[in-house]
Amino acid sequence: MSSQHPPREDPVDAIIGQWATVRPDLDTAAMEVFGRISRLARAMTDRMETAYGALGIGRGEFDVLATLRRSGEPYTLSPRQLSATLMLTTGGMTGRLDKLERAALLRRSPDPHDRRGLQVTLTEKGLDLVDRAVGAGLAVQTEALTAALNAEQAGRLADLLRELLVVTESPGR
Repeated sequence: MSSQHPPREDPVDAIIGQWATVRPDLDTAAMEVFGRISRLARAMTDRMETAYGALGIGRGEFDVLATLRRSGEPYTLSPRQLSATLMLTTGGMTGRLDKLERAALLRRSPDPHDRRGLQVTLTEKGLDLVDRAVGAGLAVQTEALTAALNAEQAGRLADLLRELLVVTESPGR
């Protein structure tokens, strides 16, 4: 997108315009940023769900498989580690693990270091599926990003969003 063209209108512009009409005293700059981030997240989540759905899994299942994959060989974590990483209750995690185990995408086994514990490990089938799913998801994201921004713009945006996220997620904010 060239800086020579005027910015295109989006749904957030309409919302900002409505606020300007009824509350011209408001500074809506933050709403312009976070409204767009929220809408982008929702739109990309829908597109990602479609990509994962074509492979027979949903976003929740992808998240579990991807967390195991990112952990590196032997692609094994405890249910507690998975729950903490994905910010899920143990009940929510159990449901996902049950579904993925029935599909032979992972297996649960006793933890050799803790008699009361379990380990969750990707199967070969799960490893193959998550590798295809992450590729499909990245293709969707890359297509959306490169349709709007060049590499330099995308890098600047990533840097700006990182700064905003760090400050927003900092304790005490």
